[in-house]
Amino acid sequence: MTGMTSNARRPLLNRRLAEFGTTIFAEMSALALSTGSINLGQGFPDTDGPEEVREAAVRALRDGRGNQYPPGPGVPELRTAVAAHQKHRYGLSYDPDREVLVTAGATEAIAATLLALLEPGDEVIAFEPYYDSYAACIAMAGGTRVPVTLRPHEGSFRLDLDELRDAVTDNTRLLLINTPHNPTGTVLTREELTEIARLAVERDLLVVTDEVYEHLVFDDAEHLPLASFPGMRERTVTIGSAGKTFSFTGWKVGWITSTPDLVTAVRSAKQFLTYVSSGPFQYAVAEALALPDSYFADFRADMLAKRDLLAAGLTDAGFEVYRPAGTYFITTDIRPLGESDGFAFCRALPERAGVVAIPNAVFYDHREAGAPFVRFAFCKRTEVLEEAVKRLKAAW
Repeated sequence: MTGMTSNARRPLLNRRLAEFGTTIFAEMSALALSTGSINLGQGFPDTDGPEEVREAAVRALRDGRGNQYPPGPGVPELRTAVAAHQKHRYGLSYDPDREVLVTAGATEAIAATLLALLEPGDEVIAFEPYYDSYAACIAMAGGTRVPVTLRPHEGSFRLDLDELRDAVTDNTRLLLINTPHNPTGTVLTREELTEIARLAVERDLLVVTDEVYEHLVFDDAEHLPLASFPGMRERTVTIGSAGKTFSFTGWKVGWITSTPDLVTAVRSAKQFLTYVSSGPFQYAVAEALALPDSYFADFRADMLAKRDLLAAGLTDAGFEVYRPAGTYFITTDIRPLGESDGFAFCRALPERAGVVAIPNAVFYDHREAGAPFVRFAFCKRTEVLEEAVKRLKAAW
């Protein structure tokens, strides 16, 4: 019997993962290749990051640093650099030996944290739309996801704090927060974070914050780590990543910062996932985190210019554009184009315009809420974005 075991007669795939299947990113990237389209779907840059960081990785390889198993918590140089970064940027003090853990990218950090902190039946509140691995990791841990939907309001997607408060029950274990937020580009304000912190303390909730886009905030937005708010350091696991900040997504170097007890709990799960990873790259990322403030300012300015280029082009092509305050994604509404089904739109777009995008509905439990929204990535070379804009304008 196809797809069944011969003895237990049940599906081969764990039931907790049955709803997920192949990711939309794999499907759309395959479409990009088969049609020769410009891929503005998957969020990875098409150029490498700073040359001095790449050379630091080469130097580590040649010097034999990290070519064998690195320490389980991560190399000391990187843990020290992460702690220094948190102190310099946000005034948050972490012990590099007890309160920092290096992971195989932010995705493993999310998985290890949720596997460590959840038990079957625990409820996890996550903002919808959400990065797709959140749902899968919650499921693998046996938890129950409870979405709180960010909704369009005056040109951006906003959180309803009353809805968030109402979603908390006696079974709620954890809040899973993402700011700057993928895919909407929302950056939570000081007022919103203050209320989230107050709720977490009041209901004694753990909080996991995915802050991988911390250095990509635009205009008047400001990234504020939730761990810096009153009562939050002792209950928050903060996740960071080198991939988005330094444009080396293939290196898969991420980290968490938290209390010794929470770091120990996450390490207990992480050691049975990858155990260790990215040895030589850890040394390079340690050097990257010590780059001068001008690097981060220039990086942000470059992405801001690309955001504005793509946003203007999408507007001219007829999309309703939600200009992001952070990340390197733009969410659009396709209804002004006479469309309403993001899945059908994105599957037809490569043939129609030679461009690939992602339907936001894949990031929703309430698929109807995300149906008319489509996400484009602008972390590409300027000439690539210009060509994509030209193709989109010509298609309508």
